[in-house]
Amino acid sequence: MSSIGRFVAAFALIAAALAIPGHARVLENGHFVFDPATGFAANGYDPVAYFVDGTIREGDPDYEARWGEVTWRFANEGNRDAFVRDPLVYAPSFGGRCPVALARGYPAEGNPRLWSVYEERLYFFYSQEHMQAFTEDPDQILAEARQSWNKQFPY
Repeated sequence: MSSIGRFVAAFALIAAALAIPGHARVLENGHFVFDPATGFAANGYDPVAYFVDGTIREGDPDYEARWGEVTWRFANEGNRDAFVRDPLVYAPSFGGRCPVALARGYPAEGNPRLWSVYEERLYFFYSQEHMQAFTEDPDQILAEARQSWNKQFPY
């Protein structure tokens, strides 16, 4: 491939990466919160269940998948398969960190038992107080959280 062709290909890749919505870039960089004792993301809870069932469900050891350098568990085969097909849809935003904490400048881990699905994205919160603060102005919190995330996790 000529140097011009390589330049065009590199430019196309960069343009495509920049076209990815902010929340998708947040999920792709592998900064996922996981339990160091088990290695599971979301404390072994099924990330798809938050969307499909509207509730928290424990994952089953028979239904696991690796993505983002961590292991995810699912309640059933269908949920696992949906996640594998499109993990960016189901994985918690900010790698499972609390958006309110991020907006305030620190990357606190979110608790999968304190959660919200907002505009088709899953968020975990550090505390009930943070969850309440999010409901009061989610768009502002998310804008500030993204800015903080990009400073703290630029890669």
